[in-house]
Amino acid sequence: MDVQQLEYETLLSEYSNRDGAIALLKKYRPYLEMIPSLRRPSESVIAIPLPVAKIRHQNGLSNFASSEVTLLPCDLAILMCDAEWKIKMGVEILVFIHGPGEDFSNLLLRWRQTQILLHNEYEWIMPPGDQHMFSERADQIYPLFVVFEATPERIKRGLTGASLPFLMETPKNRENQEIMAAQF
Repeated sequence: MDVQQLEYETLLSEYSNRDGAIALLKKYRPYLEMIPSLRRPSESVIAIPLPVAKIRHQNGLSNFASSEVTLLPCDLAILMCDAEWKIKMGVEILVFIHGPGEDFSNLLLRWRQTQILLHNEYEWIMPPGDQHMFSERADQIYPLFVVFEATPERIKRGLTGASLPFLMETPKNRENQEIMAAQF
């Protein structure tokens, strides 16, 4: 496994639980402030790694003609929910981690494809333990891109130019040890 793949896999696994998703949002304050209850953040966030949604397609009469279960081209969906009432709120944050071998156009295309898919009516396929929650379409969808130190500058400039929020992750000490071990 190459270094970039290992970094990607490490971040995806870290962000896949509620605490990891909250730690990610703490790095981007405007999204952290969207958490409904900062006193009980772990009860206010649902993290769905490699999310799947049931997309409903409409016929010409605005009735739903069909639906399909689709793997979305984002890496993580972070759904907000009311900590007390245990209901999903209207804000969703979709995370796109710069993948191995991915250039700016591919990264941006994943966001655009996600926008197109979620323009229709949809319902999240919820993780076990949260399946009781109403998971219909959001009022607002926000992207968040995660890049690495090794990510080419053209990608960072492209995200800045497209006014898309991103943050840069650096490998932690234990990740450096994993990377070193993977190279040998």
